[in-house]
Amino acid sequence: MKITYSIVAPIYNEIENLPELYRRVRDVMDSSGQPWELILVDDGSTDGSTEKIRELAKADKHVRPIIFARNFGHQPAVTAGWDYARGEAVVIIDADLQDPPEVILDLAKKWQEGYEVVYAIRAEREGETWFKKATAAMFYRIIYRITDVKIPVDTGDFRLMDRKVVDVLKQMRERHRFPRGMSAWVGFRQIGVEYKRAARTAGVTKYPFRKMLKLAINAITGFSYLPLQVATFFGFFSAGLSILAIPVVAILRLAGSHFFEGQTTTLISVLFLGGVQLISLGILGEYVGRLYDEAKGRPLYIVREAPKDD
Repeated sequence: MKITYSIVAPIYNEIENLPELYRRVRDVMDSSGQPWELILVDDGSTDGSTEKIRELAKADKHVRPIIFARNFGHQPAVTAGWDYARGEAVVIIDADLQDPPEVILDLAKKWQEGYEVVYAIRAEREGETWFKKATAAMFYRIIYRITDVKIPVDTGDFRLMDRKVVDVLKQMRERHRFPRGMSAWVGFRQIGVEYKRAARTAGVTKYPFRKMLKLAINAITGFSYLPLQVATFFGFFSAGLSILAIPVVAILRLAGSHFFEGQTTTLISVLFLGGVQLISLGILGEYVGRLYDEAKGRPLYIVREAPKDD
């Protein structure tokens, strides 16, 4: 049977949310009248989510479980969903129900109008701290300004993509992944749909500040050379500052000034230049490290269990 919609949900320790996620997705997709599948990608869960996924799959043929050998991360789990999805339209959704499954029908309407990527825009965000909202808003706007690809602001991975888009994304196997940037990079006809992001139904967030920072670094280094350009700017700035300082120091010395005597000025200058050099080396190291990871050529994820195609 030809599948119209593939709903992909990465799962990591979401035992409390799984029953409600399945129920709401089932109700929404049954109301569409189109063939559908729910791909639950278990990313090394340790709270019983794996067994619950197997239970749901046994009870309903719509559910297709992908069980990882260990925890590989959210982005590889999204990639596995792309790889195993059979639908003409593929929807990525979080398992915590902050992205309401009911919005899928709104995304589908735009897809039926001919759009090939329909991303969900967070018009409102419930249950999040002011710090999370402020840093998220700043992150999206910085990324939009500095990257080579115009990534829509206030959007996450919640989106619907046409089969032709997914087939292109499946060819992109870089290890440090930023799916929302990748889907913008491929082009095609894209449009956004606003929605109200709900508070997490149960459990705790799987994206603390540390992981959000890592995601931001992946986004910047994956789609922009600005950090390297900033390092070059610091180099020129330091060199220019020293060139300007030479005649100033010479004139003050000839005038009998004692302003630049002693070791303080030398120490400050050395510390400043040393800091610039270390920052530049750190930026270069970040890019070189990514090249090293790509050169190893390891798989993005390892699957322990996966359903066979019908």
